[in-house]
Amino acid sequence: MSDISQLPANVQERIARLQQLQNTMQQLLSQKQRIELDDAETEKALKTLEELPDGVKVYKSVGAVLVEKEKSSVIKELKEKKDFLEMRAKVLEKQEEKTKEKLQGLQETLQKELKGPS
Repeated sequence: MSDISQLPANVQERIARLQQLQNTMQQLLSQKQRIELDDAETEKALKTLEELPDGVKVYKSVGAVLVEKEKSSVIKELKEKKDFLEMRAKVLEKQEEKTKEKLQGLQETLQKELKGPS
């Protein structure tokens, strides 16, 4: 029974749903990875800025232009960005857990259906 079209319609639907959930999981993991990289970069910038003496000139990239800004202002922006990234990471973590649970449940159901009556 390697041909999916030979399977009952409800099993075909579950397989399609399983593939959708797998795609969703991949997207979530990709987003999570981007956030982790962004968070690490933000943390590195924060540490670098905090080590600088007060009064030193600090520049922030705004598109293709560097703009001089107050050190404290840039630190505040970076901390806000870090807070946002941490909140977003928590949301993605919850979505990942729910998707994983749905995947496991669907896989178990499919395995039982594909084995047939015992």
